Amino acid sequence: MDAFIASTLLVALAEIGDKTQLLSFVLAARLRRPGAIIAGILVATLANHAFAGWIGTLIANQLPADSLRWATGIVFILFGIWTLKPDELDDDEAPASGARSAFITTTIAFFIAEMGDKTQFATIALAAKYDALLWVVAGTTLGMLAANIPAVLVGERLAERLPLKAIRWAAAVVFVLTGVLTLTGTA
Repeated sequence: MDAFIASTLLVALAEIGDKTQLLSFVLAARLRRPGAIIAGILVATLANHAFAGWIGTLIANQLPADSLRWATGIVFILFGIWTLKPDELDDDEAPASGARSAFITTTIAFFIAEMGDKTQFATIALAAKYDALLWVVAGTTLGMLAANIPAVLVGERLAERLPLKAIRWAAAVVFVLTGVLTLTGTA
């Protein structure tokens, strides 16, 4: 259960102001089909994070426990630093709303946007740390949905009212603290 809670909280915080949250705003504004957009986010996140979690469990099974602890601790600290850099979404990255359905457009856009993203790498690290693939994927997916569903439902007005810089700093602190606790063996 620790894997689920940690995964949910870390990803939900890390997603605030992330490019996929910005993508949620763009999709909501352009496609105006919140149910299909949310379903697309869910499917893309499950696929992407299941793959990332599987990689993490492979790593966990190959590295000695002490090496794994140091590697994941350092990775979490680096994620904390990375979180401080706000993401931007260029207009040309947003999918056009053509003949494709909102679900397919969202699924493809989100899957691609998550490739190499900090939440994908966080999923790898969390799966390696906890060696609990199902709980990590469930937690990271819930965290992704918790951050992006409000973006879809409320749209750009939400972004203007949230203290994104403060939330980004809080997420960075959580990642760094997780890294330090992992390094010291207390997490």
